[in-house]
Amino acid sequence: MVAIVQKEEPVLRKKAKEVPFKDITGPKIKAVIRDLKKALASQEDGVAIAAPQIGVPLRMFLVSGKVLLREGDTKKNIPADLIFINPQFKKLSRKKTMMHEGCLSVRWRYGKVLRHEKATILAYNEKGEKFSYGGSGLMAQIFQHETDHLDGILFIDKAVELEDVPPEMVKDPAWQKSRKK
Repeated sequence: MVAIVQKEEPVLRKKAKEVPFKDITGPKIKAVIRDLKKALASQEDGVAIAAPQIGVPLRMFLVSGKVLLREGDTKKNIPADLIFINPQFKKLSRKKTMMHEGCLSVRWRYGKVLRHEKATILAYNEKGEKFSYGGSGLMAQIFQHETDHLDGILFIDKAVELEDVPPEMVKDPAWQKSRKK
């Protein structure tokens, strides 16, 4: 199992380094991607994870394929996880919304963070191909949250109405529904 570092770890407070283009397809980055996938898969409620969260100070993050599920999809046809290497914002909407948020590195703490409603990221994939990916709602929130990790920022630095919520409550559908308001 790959450990997810918690808020006390200094790696979470440092700006992550860019991955040199020549290294993107190399064995070191492939190993980091494998570790990101293992760490994220170990967390039932996780939707994305940044490399600093597993102690690797590199500018890359992974978004779970389950975030990409469309209505009518089943767990049998979950899309592949997406890797974003050296991500940069290409576009952010002017309109912002307060969004409920938590973090795998700040376990069982939740709050509201003001986030852009839409975001487009320019990044490299694991093959070294440059691509652009846009999203709204949860995807835009993920882009901003994970990019904050790459800049040494935790959601608790920006959040209001912070609360500690026991794990069993987080699994309660009524609590989950209340977070979507």
